[in-house]
Amino acid sequence: MMRYILKWTLSAVFIFQVAIITAQKGYELGGWIGTSYYYGDLNTTLKITKPGIAGGLIARYNFNTRISVRTALSYGRVGADDADSRNNFERNRNLSFRSHLIDMTNVVEFNFFRYEHGHSTYNKTPYFFGGFNLFYYNPTAELNGVKYELRDLGTEDQTLGQEYSSISAGLVLGGGFKFDINRTVSVNVDISTRFLFTDYLDDVSTVFPDKVKLLQTRGEIAVALSDRSLTDGLGENGRQRGDTKGKDKYTFVGISFMKYFGGIECPEISKIR
Repeated sequence: MMRYILKWTLSAVFIFQVAIITAQKGYELGGWIGTSYYYGDLNTTLKITKPGIAGGLIARYNFNTRISVRTALSYGRVGADDADSRNNFERNRNLSFRSHLIDMTNVVEFNFFRYEHGHSTYNKTPYFFGGFNLFYYNPTAELNGVKYELRDLGTEDQTLGQEYSSISAGLVLGGGFKFDINRTVSVNVDISTRFLFTDYLDDVSTVFPDKVKLLQTRGEIAVALSDRSLTDGLGENGRQRGDTKGKDKYTFVGISFMKYFGGIECPEISKIR
């Protein structure tokens, strides 16, 4: 993983150096609204299940007509339920979760075509981007109509005080299409996926815990939410609860409206020779 981080960092430094040499084009501010959904141990088939509302604020700085950097502070809601699965093991495992997300993302954005605000021709382009995110999450589940925070219950036998962190990070990849609706306002439609460094977005990763030990350290609620299986023996200590081979992911899909505050180039016909 460190190899990928180093690769992205060096690439970003190179892009910034190239961008500084070229003319600056100004910054944009705006907001977006859309949906968020999750892939992981409780959604293993890449289906879009239980999409949640999402949205946030965006700031973008354009170094030139091709390259910009973008920062976004976003909210999203994700969740999944084994009851929706077609896999027998997963349906019988019977786990579920919901989580609110607070996401801070920083990416480098590249326009496929020359893009200039206010230009009669170069006012639209597809684009792609890559970077990093830092996010807060807190998986919860309901039992008898009461919502519980799963991280505090040590559902996979985490030692007291050594539960997984509620803050993690990931790599971000995405793409979209932008177009002007007037000289200073543009519409952006894009999709981006976060490849997380944690496997606990859904509170599921490894094996079922020792229930006697969990009862002593965390109580009856922790035991009940650690194993909700519908089949006798499925939740025995040490049996598979999740899949440690892959980390979790979540995706944002949205539409944003951006206001441009930089200078607008005069058309060639208007320039004094």
